[in-house]
Amino acid sequence: MASPDCKRCYQELKKAGFVFDRQAKGSHEIWYNPITKRRTTIPNHPGVDIPKGTLKAIIKEAGLAVEEFLEL
Repeated sequence: MASPDCKRCYQELKKAGFVFDRQAKGSHEIWYNPITKRRTTIPNHPGVDIPKGTLKAIIKEAGLAVEEFLEL
């Protein structure tokens, strides 16, 4: 699995029904899915790839499977 940057991660989460909720501490954003009532925190570092462990945590918080996230 190639690690996407934050912009690509935002695009994939939007496809899964997530919307920007609020700015968190520092350079992190909280995204919310009104259908599933789940939240996930994403680091906002433009142009920098999200580390694999962080990406897996985002996918887990979003309630998605890795394969499901990659298919979006």
